[in-house]
Amino acid sequence: MMKTITASRSVLVFGVAFCLSLAVSAQTASTGKAVGTVKAVSGNLITISSDAGGEIRVSVPDTARLLQLEPGQKDLKAAIPVQLQDFQSSDRVLARGKLSDDGKSLDAVLVVVMKQTSISQKQQQEREDWQRNSIGGLVKAVDASAGTVTVTVGAGPASKSVLVQTSKNTIVRRYAPDSIKFDDAKKSSLAEVKPGDQVRARGAKNADGTEINAQEIVSGAFKNIAGTVQAVNPDEKTLTVMDLATKKPVTVKLTADSQMHQLPAMIAQRIAMRLKGVPAQGPPPGNPPQPATPSATTAGQSWNTQGWNGHGGPGAGANGNGGAPDLQRMLSRTPSVTLADLKKGDAVMIVSTEGSANTAPTAITLLSGVEPILTASPDAARGMTLSAWSLDAGGGGDAAAQ
Repeated sequence: MMKTITASRSVLVFGVAFCLSLAVSAQTASTGKAVGTVKAVSGNLITISSDAGGEIRVSVPDTARLLQLEPGQKDLKAAIPVQLQDFQSSDRVLARGKLSDDGKSLDAVLVVVMKQTSISQKQQQEREDWQRNSIGGLVKAVDASAGTVTVTVGAGPASKSVLVQTSKNTIVRRYAPDSIKFDDAKKSSLAEVKPGDQVRARGAKNADGTEINAQEIVSGAFKNIAGTVQAVNPDEKTLTVMDLATKKPVTVKLTADSQMHQLPAMIAQRIAMRLKGVPAQGPPPGNPPQPATPSATTAGQSWNTQGWNGHGGPGAGANGNGGAPDLQRMLSRTPSVTLADLKKGDAVMIVSTEGSANTAPTAITLLSGVEPILTASPDAARGMTLSAWSLDAGGGGDAAAQ
């Protein structure tokens, strides 16, 4: 699974840096630059925590141009003049000027700022757009020359193919092969996307949800593991699972960045019914599932004969309107678990890095409580969208990263 895609701070940092560089490079021939986050402002001196590491002290003389650019803007013609006193801690800046030999100070001729408040607003907009207007699934085919990717969304009887259309303006990123962080996703191209990869695409869908004109695509190659726990090693923070597909044990590492959740039994049973092609007949006895947070309630979740509606329920498909279960959308609303909560015999579904001959795969997302799903249809379960990124931690990114 990709972690919940939030438009994470680091992704926006990349987008802002790229946007600022693009805007500034075309309009100044200065020899040095500093890109980072404002740590402190004192007099005419800005201390920057550099994206390249360390700190850079930027001296701002009265003759320097000071401009503010909004996230997503790529041309300084859209920037507005500001004063040095307008700069605040956590703002993003790019300074151009004469860089010292040791790279620790810069005499600025131009400083461009993006306000942290504006970045936060952009993050929220990106998050909401990813939640409303995205699809996720496994790559079935890629036609890089035509700019299309065919993705299988969902699993079991309700699975369907979605054609992802791209253009020259589509932002394409790819997960780093050795990282479980969306923050480490790199600028990429369709040529790197292969059948079997996971893809999440954001954009405008057609009426029946079989096609999407993508504004942004995130892809990655991940290991999908579905099986039962054979051993738990809390000291080494590893989990050994008997993979149903290969009939072989797989040892997976867990880190602080690994998402671990448990699917409530009632929801697991609902998904199992859908995988079997059994129509829902209304909620089982007992109380309806309660969203974990107030924000989930405002997302319009409710229980009815179609299942758990709104973003994230088993009744929600790629469009949130019924269809194939999209487990990624419900993860943030399921209870968290720890390695200590797991025991031998538990059924789990895991998405991890691929690992190597010398390195065990690292779990990105782990979902327990899935025995009804694996019993209903092991093959379909392995094809379900347990995305490796997070729409609450990474997925959006910044349109400026184009």
